[in-house]
Amino acid sequence: MKEIKFEDALHRLEEIVKELEEGDVSLDDALKLFEEGQGLLLFLRQKLNRAEVKIKELTKTDEGFLLKDAVETKETG
Repeated sequence: MKEIKFEDALHRLEEIVKELEEGDVSLDDALKLFEEGQGLLLFLRQKLNRAEVKIKELTKTDEGFLLKDAVETKETG
């Protein structure tokens, strides 16, 4: 699958789900849509996982994570 924007892939996946839920497609077309949807889902999960790793890298400090510290400070004080 060529590289597409996360938002575009998510929008296309939503379209596929809507088409499949409506049930107005042939079995062959439904299988093609399902296969495309599976590919998009894999792409989206990988993109989210990479973003999570990047965020953890960017927020990591010697004492832990900046986001964790900010949440704890806000909650406790």
